[in-house]
Amino acid sequence: MENDVKEPTISLTEGIVVLLMMLLIMGFSVIKLQISPQIPILFVILLLIAWAKVRRFSWDSVNQGIINGISTGIIPMFIFILIGALISSWIAAGVIPSLMVYGFHLISAEWFLPSVFLVCTIVGTAIGSAFTVVSTIGIAFLGMGLTMGINPAMIAGAVISGAIFGDKTSPLSDSTNLAAAVVGADLFSHIRNLMWSTIPAFFTSLIVFFLIGRTNAQLNTASIDRTINVLTQHFSISLWAFVPIVLMFLCAWRKIPAIPTLFINILVAVGMLYVEQPKTKIQAVVNTLTNGYVSHTGNKNVDQLLTRGGIASMMATIALIISALALGGLLMKFGVIDAVMGPLSRKLQSNGSLILAVILSGIGVNVFVGEQYLSVILPGNAFKSTFDKAKLAPVALSRALEDGGTVINYLIPWGVAGVFAANTLQVSTISYLPFAIFSLSSPIFSIISGFTGIGLKHLKMHENG
Repeated sequence: MENDVKEPTISLTEGIVVLLMMLLIMGFSVIKLQISPQIPILFVILLLIAWAKVRRFSWDSVNQGIINGISTGIIPMFIFILIGALISSWIAAGVIPSLMVYGFHLISAEWFLPSVFLVCTIVGTAIGSAFTVVSTIGIAFLGMGLTMGINPAMIAGAVISGAIFGDKTSPLSDSTNLAAAVVGADLFSHIRNLMWSTIPAFFTSLIVFFLIGRTNAQLNTASIDRTINVLTQHFSISLWAFVPIVLMFLCAWRKIPAIPTLFINILVAVGMLYVEQPKTKIQAVVNTLTNGYVSHTGNKNVDQLLTRGGIASMMATIALIISALALGGLLMKFGVIDAVMGPLSRKLQSNGSLILAVILSGIGVNVFVGEQYLSVILPGNAFKSTFDKAKLAPVALSRALEDGGTVINYLIPWGVAGVFAANTLQVSTISYLPFAIFSLSSPIFSIISGFTGIGLKHLKMHENG
């Protein structure tokens, strides 16, 4: 029977060739041809399955690889569905328009980008979810920045940088807890050790946003006043709009998971909508949650910004995530990832080369698999014994996993986080990539720490506190 057939072994050279061919096809299609990544990924899957059959892998392996890959993304995909409903409900209830109006009165164009970055870091740290930050206050900041005449790619970069900082340093973050758990490190020891790369990356981001914000600030008072008038006339603008935001903080404080938190916020937003517009029909609310909010203010810019959200808006993203995860599952099932990472983890000896290898492996998994969690799990398992032999503490590995894995996924056009951020903010990953300063600088400071030894924890140091 097919189940009894021994699967073939992949060599290092063969694994590298397979990965490079994949990267060439996807990179050329998405970056050069600028086409949506769904079809290139499906085409790569087709070629990968054809290669696997030539190498005599069984159909059971193909099916199981797809199943294993997709199973890791079920919870994030369900969260994306809820976020789609959350966005449309927050716009309809006036939450995002109110954030924009009050924000115009508090933040100047000159200080806009550093302000966006700081606010997103604070909110992200409090709630531990970069996705939620990007899809809520991120949209409000985008609307404000566009009205001020600021490059949308810069705004997206500031939002994403702040959201990732918060997600990375929050004890409520799934990815932070995962990195600590994979290597067997104490969560708060892991977070403290993250600061050796996170704090320099934070200040680097803040300085860059301050400099480019001043350079690109083009304050248009008339446009701002016009936008405020449009929002005030067509939406309910009040301090009550901050109730869902406060509720989000309370849920984080009570350590309520993401799914019930999103459900609660959607229900509260719908309740606010009925308080403001009691005659709203149930069918209209359901249509908004399903297909998104459609703005009819008559102002082209406002309508373009606030016509978004809904469960249906997330379906293209989810389709891409399913395809990317299936590709990652096949690569793991066929042993391609292990064939490349295994020899690398066994041959490296110096501390600097180990940190560099972990970070490059995390980046590689993000590029070839496109899944944030796997970019932590796979290098973590591959390098754990090597770090033990080098007498490096678990927190040294967990920090490298975050710096090369968690923060990089937002820079990959076919990555789960990259696709989500691009679709939510309607700014392409390639466009905002140069301005995602925190994601770009975190790996650099981590590598510097590895080669200089600054902040690099060894087992004895770690055990003594």
